Amino acid sequence: MKREYHCWWSPRLQRDMEMLVFGHSGARVLVFPTRFARFYEYEDLRILEQIRGKVEAGQMQLFCVDSVDLESVYCGGASPYWRIQRHIQYEEYILNEVYPFMDQLNSHPCTISHGCSLGGFHAANIAFRHPHLFNKLCVFSGRFDLTLQVEYFSDLFSGFYNDDIYFHTPSHFILRLSLPAEIRAIEKYGYCISDRSRRSFFRQ
Repeated sequence: MKREYHCWWSPRLQRDMEMLVFGHSGARVLVFPTRFARFYEYEDLRILEQIRGKVEAGQMQLFCVDSVDLESVYCGGASPYWRIQRHIQYEEYILNEVYPFMDQLNSHPCTISHGCSLGGFHAANIAFRHPHLFNKLCVFSGRFDLTLQVEYFSDLFSGFYNDDIYFHTPSHFILRLSLPAEIRAIEKYGYCISDRSRRSFFRQ
């Protein structure tokens, strides 16, 4: 199985970001790690062994990215406002650095967003916000509302709530769409938030 390690300085995150790429062709799978995990999680857990045949046959190529969760939603030392801002910077890194890098390595028309646990949140959030970039979504045991306190999981924003949190919480913005054009978009392939329309359907 082809394996590549990549690392570059991210101007959006102001730090080095690492990544592992497995395979040589096929559908591009953007893999987000679980809570507190790193970009090498799938390799360490030997998950790749379960799909080795498909990867080696050129049916899929995995892009296993790193996270900044300990600097964003799980950074208890930062204010809730800055937690969501750091998360937004991470999304900008994925959209403007990782995605173009994927395009450069692989021109396959299908891109899949994938993750488990908190990685499931990242995968779903970015796919619903930018459906024109993703053809499929595959998540397991994801937590899609980080503002809720559920069993052993607390509200990751400590009661703070603003527009940014709303538009990065799929279970909030999807349920309250009201514009016919936006509803048709999500029925077709998901939902993409635009600055132009966000205020018009903001939850009252």
